[in-house]
Amino acid sequence: MTSVDFLAKEKIWFDKPRYDEAERRFYEQKNGGAAQTTQDVGANAILQDIARARENIQKSLAGLKTTLCSRGSAQSSLNHQSLLNAASNNPADQGELISRIKSLELENRSLHKVVDDLRAALSRLECRVAVLEKPPASVTAAPLRTCTNGSAVQQKNSCPVKEDDEDDDDIDLFGSDEDEEADKLKEQRLKEYAEKKAKKPALIAKSSILLDVKPWDDETDMAKLEECVRSVQADGLLWGASKLVPVGYGIKKLQISCVVEDDKVGTDLLEEEITKFEDFVQSVDVAAFNKI
Repeated sequence: MTSVDFLAKEKIWFDKPRYDEAERRFYEQKNGGAAQTTQDVGANAILQDIARARENIQKSLAGLKTTLCSRGSAQSSLNHQSLLNAASNNPADQGELISRIKSLELENRSLHKVVDDLRAALSRLECRVAVLEKPPASVTAAPLRTCTNGSAVQQKNSCPVKEDDEDDDDIDLFGSDEDEEADKLKEQRLKEYAEKKAKKPALIAKSSILLDVKPWDDETDMAKLEECVRSVQADGLLWGASKLVPVGYGIKKLQISCVVEDDKVGTDLLEEEITKFEDFVQSVDVAAFNKI
């Protein structure tokens, strides 16, 4: 028997929750109808009371505002009137008011005077700046000569001012000796600098080279090979340390370092001289090259 056939023959109430819910709602409506009605009535009464209270509060606030405004205006008019009455009735206050007005007038006059002084100073400064900004005149005006009849006549100069300046520039009483001394001092310092520079040793560019010298086979005499390599001598060449480095199959290569002067010895010269020993040397490679 399958599970479906078993469930079909069983008497199971699948809709029981729906019926329980319907029954609960029925009894709630039956028992709670009257209570709901009384609650609604009470709520409506409370809302009406709240509305009336709000209306009363708004009316009270409006009346208070109008009262305060009327009182404020009346109080201000009273204060103004009282001040006028006090000023008119009390001669001391009136005298104090007059003295304050006079002091303010004096202060105003002094301020006006200060402003006038500043304006005058500013105008003087502007005039001076305008005069300074003008280009200088090349020829000065000729002086005035008074005639017998009392009229002023401009006197002409016999020669322009510019020519006088040129003549004054041509006359040099003490400049020649100073120029000669300055030239001699300059030549002496240049000569000393040249001698000092000639005595200073020139910088020699050098390089450190690491060479790999490979033999033909494992039967090559490596000591003889190193002796042949070190027999290469040249100006600016200095041999350094050496060692044997395994290559494979029992063959070892000679790795030797040297220091050379770049202007005198190059890698091409070293390779050419070392490869001349054909009986021992198969090839020469540059493993490292560094400037000193």
